[in-house]
Amino acid sequence: MNGVRIPVASYRLQFHRQFGFEQARAIVDYLQRLGITDVYASPTLKSRSGSMHGYDVTDHSRVNPELGGEEAFEQFSDALREHNLGLIVDVVPNHMEIDDDANRWWQDVLENGASSVYAKFFDIDWRPPKRDLRNRVLLPVLGDQFGKILENGEITLSYANGGFFVNYYAHRFPVDPRTATELLDTVAEHVRFALGPEDESLIELESIVTSLRHLPDRTTTDPDELAERQREKQVAKRRLARLAEDSAVVRRSIEGVLVEWSGRQGEPESFDRLEKLLREQVYRLSHWRVAVDEINYRRFFDINDLAAIRVEDPHVFSAVHEVVLRLISEGRVTGLRIDHPDGLYDPESYFLTLQNEARRVLPAGGGSAKLPITGLDCVIYIAVEKILGEHESLPMNWAVHGTTGYEMLNLINGLFVHGESRDTLLQFYEQIYGQRVDFDDLVYQCKRIILKVSMSSEMHVLARQLDRLSEQHRWSRDFTMWSLHEALREVIACFPVYRTYIQQDTSEVTDEDRRQVETAVRIARRRNPATDRSVFDFIQSVLLLQEPEELSDEQSRARRDFVMKFQQLTGPVMAKGLEDTTFYRVYPLASLNEVGGEPGSYSVPLADFHKRNMVRCARWPYGMSATSTHDTKRSEDARAWMNVLSEIPQQWIERIERWQQWNGGKKVQVDGVSVPDANEEYLLYQTLVGTWPLEQATDVQFLEYVERISQYMQKALREAKLHTSWVNPDSDYENAVDRFVRAILSRDSDNPFVGDFNELRHWLDLPGMINALGQALLKMTVPGVPDFYQGSELWSFNLV
Repeated sequence: MNGVRIPVASYRLQFHRQFGFEQARAIVDYLQRLGITDVYASPTLKSRSGSMHGYDVTDHSRVNPELGGEEAFEQFSDALREHNLGLIVDVVPNHMEIDDDANRWWQDVLENGASSVYAKFFDIDWRPPKRDLRNRVLLPVLGDQFGKILENGEITLSYANGGFFVNYYAHRFPVDPRTATELLDTVAEHVRFALGPEDESLIELESIVTSLRHLPDRTTTDPDELAERQREKQVAKRRLARLAEDSAVVRRSIEGVLVEWSGRQGEPESFDRLEKLLREQVYRLSHWRVAVDEINYRRFFDINDLAAIRVEDPHVFSAVHEVVLRLISEGRVTGLRIDHPDGLYDPESYFLTLQNEARRVLPAGGGSAKLPITGLDCVIYIAVEKILGEHESLPMNWAVHGTTGYEMLNLINGLFVHGESRDTLLQFYEQIYGQRVDFDDLVYQCKRIILKVSMSSEMHVLARQLDRLSEQHRWSRDFTMWSLHEALREVIACFPVYRTYIQQDTSEVTDEDRRQVETAVRIARRRNPATDRSVFDFIQSVLLLQEPEELSDEQSRARRDFVMKFQQLTGPVMAKGLEDTTFYRVYPLASLNEVGGEPGSYSVPLADFHKRNMVRCARWPYGMSATSTHDTKRSEDARAWMNVLSEIPQQWIERIERWQQWNGGKKVQVDGVSVPDANEEYLLYQTLVGTWPLEQATDVQFLEYVERISQYMQKALREAKLHTSWVNPDSDYENAVDRFVRAILSRDSDNPFVGDFNELRHWLDLPGMINALGQALLKMTVPGVPDFYQGSELWSFNLV
């Protein structure tokens, strides 16, 4: 493709504080000698302090100073140029880290509410049903109930640079300046007592208070009033900062009043003023465990600290891509990796805009190239982190070069699983599991759990939106809010793919999208025979843009907006329900439980492998071919070793039965139940197969390994959400599993398990190595760009 740099081989670098641009520059020569043509970098913009991945961006206008900042980045970039290596950077257009006061956009929203210039940057529902949350944002950050936290004195007030703040441990929230007048009145009383009523400091302070009282309300969206509020509050802050700096009395008065207003433990009434002040803020602080249903800002998946941003707005798009477009114009960035495109409001429009903006900033005559089949004109290489289901394909109307390669990862991995062992391993596993494994039903049930627990707030917002749509027409106005909520939840739980890609400005629905919607509604109807069919018919008509002729343009736009928001939700629900719940509950062969994997799938026949490669060669020949990423559940080598088990099912089963007998006595009783259960024990044995040290470990090294396995099992247990979870951890159960792990991995002479397992693992080493080398060879030769995760050129047995 003349004019667009297409990588021949990419190498993923995972940046963090201990591995920044300087360290990356030191290995550029090594990467070139390895045969790498393009470095593929994790996010490089300013992120949360101490971030190990960079996906928690706090400032889109700055290169991350923890990685070395702009200067170190340029030196790294210069080294790449000298070695003729390109640079693909990871762009995070969906969300931002908000649990950090370095995010000035979010801080401005918390100070100014709907009148903030950044209010439209975030997807906030300013009119939720609960009256106390109208024109406010619920922040689930407290470790306990609000009243307990308040009267414990854990919430305090502070002052800095003309502004007041609410503090809760590491959290700092700005106080709406207009609500600080009562506090400043108290400060004025102290100053009046100390200096008298005619003192110039007091007069200036009272003038500042008057100006704050006259600020436009934070709910205004009138452009003139918004500008006035922004201007006048800054003026008032500067005046107060100057006054506090010039007058020691004012400064001491502020400090004293803040202590007084922060309350005294053991005197509940002393917290009344602070509680009143908190009620007047844009935000409402709440207990993180119990407030999840009422969160009224859209999140990245179910992570409270990551707020979704509205990159479909041109102003937001410009702000988010400011630095990356500059680096493209300077020739320092030659390709882009786009994180989670399924979270975008309109992916097709986003990618076209991105290519057009890149065309705008690149030097004239830089050239472009058309994509195969579609003929879309591209000026820069783009790979997208799109997870494709077994019967899902990348939309051909996207101006991108392919995915980051999860579908290729699973295709190659399945080739190394021996298909003839499926029935034997599955039958044995179902004995352990205690029942027949119905993968489809399990995914459905897990998605329902996600919608009920983890993402209930997004579900409620969407259902309210649908309820408003039902009021548009006489044929749908009788549906209750509850019936719509339940039917909508069922449709999402039954959705067969991550999402559809219906666009807002079209009346056409592709055959593929229509098929997915109709399939979801049909299955939802079948699973809910007691629910009136007309409710599902209404939802289907809305999703397929089948609108009554009488609708106004405004009503039609409201329906289209619902469809777009619906599509943004189905992807995260699928990912959380499948990858982060189902795959931690059932695992006949755990190496198949991978990102992009299909529940119930087993091996890949050779003929299917060739067929799918031919399709990829024709449609997406420049997509990435990955076998390990920062998100994979297991590294490629761990999967390669585990896949060997499919070649020796009988020997494996005999070992498992022997180990169950040996280790049964090491289990602990928790509430009358042996822990871990047989299913969790089976996951542990498979995990050991994939991670056991390749070389003889010292006692210290082995203890570190045991610790690592214990931590993994805790994560696996919480993700499964059966006996413990991230929201409600059961320490007794988790500690029992931890003791079991440490007991069976003891190197004491009276423990036969370690020696027996070590014997099996050494026997697996040769076929495991052959598998690993085989998949590396395939990755380098199938259609696409072979991508190597940092360190994967060596033996690597990592877990998520």
